Amino acid sequence: MASNLLKVPIFSKLPSLAPRIIVPSATYHKERIGNREVVGFGLNGEPSYIDRTDFPMPAIRFKENSQEITALREKEKGDWKTLSMDEKKMLYRASFCQTFSEMKAPTGEWKSILAGTLVAMSLTVWLYVWMKKYVYQPMPDSFTPERKAAQLKRIVDLRMNPIEGITSKYDYENNRWKD
Repeated sequence: MASNLLKVPIFSKLPSLAPRIIVPSATYHKERIGNREVVGFGLNGEPSYIDRTDFPMPAIRFKENSQEITALREKEKGDWKTLSMDEKKMLYRASFCQTFSEMKAPTGEWKSILAGTLVAMSLTVWLYVWMKKYVYQPMPDSFTPERKAAQLKRIVDLRMNPIEGITSKYDYENNRWKD
């Protein structure tokens, strides 16, 4: 089938598919992660490091392997009582960047969020004041309290919508609003 396609003049000029080099994903990841040790599946199967409290098992160690860390890893295979506290901390910091308490510690980010929100609100208020002064026309006379009272009196006098409207709440016999 493939040989028949190569005989067609259009496909004969295409390069052959044989010389393509397929790079395995392990080689690609090795370029990305350097000399770090892959220790697990990780968050999504990719060898990457991330500090997360909901997924505390990164796929690779935090630091690349050095001679000092490699020597400590050999020493840790033995009795842990021979390791000093500093060596245990060094081993932990080679595998992880932060402890759980460091990850959960407050960062103070709420301050910048609150400041940004307050700045946006103040800009909105100033924009409203500017538009009220320079863009919008003055309110019509029908919005003054005297005109509103006159409109209400006219609606009552004309007995507009007496079943469900405003005038249904007016007592025409006693000339006052119903309780």
